[in-house]
Amino acid sequence: MTTSIWVAVVVAVVALAAVAYLVLRQQQRRSHLREQFGPEYERTIAEHDNRREAEEELLDRERRHAELDIRPLTEESRETYANRWTEVQERFVDAPGFAVTEADQLVTSVMAERGYPTQDFEERLSTLSVGHAATLDHYRTAHEVSGRAARKEASTEELRQAMVHYRALFEELLHETARGR
Repeated sequence: MTTSIWVAVVVAVVALAAVAYLVLRQQQRRSHLREQFGPEYERTIAEHDNRREAEEELLDRERRHAELDIRPLTEESRETYANRWTEVQERFVDAPGFAVTEADQLVTSVMAERGYPTQDFEERLSTLSVGHAATLDHYRTAHEVSGRAARKEASTEELRQAMVHYRALFEELLHETARGR
């Protein structure tokens, strides 16, 4: 074989190795994102024109989340919030719409004390999706019902379900320790 053929073979092997490496990295990244974001991964894919854009958004969420100072609650704060949750649940019997609104505010308060941004609902969803993907749909559903409750458009059963949904995220936020800190 001539030198030019050997060079061509080496270049082809290197090119194939590079392609295989890139495909493997993409598969690893996709696997990581699916594991990290759970159902939020598929939701984000469905909201974008292509998978690459969606995955870049999820990676960007991880980067922004890593910059936050997410901290655990003190034992005293956990106890205070737990007591407040009990009070909200007790108010549900007499004023279910008001209790759901209070539950929304209580979840937001816990988020704020933990170091999560709370100004905008979409920003809250984006930030929570990194560490709380499993309960994110609960939060979306509860928040939607809370909005309808404020307009007096939600049934008592929907309000009860909203309380259950809020509680799922509330419990996670209340008892979670700061990850990776």
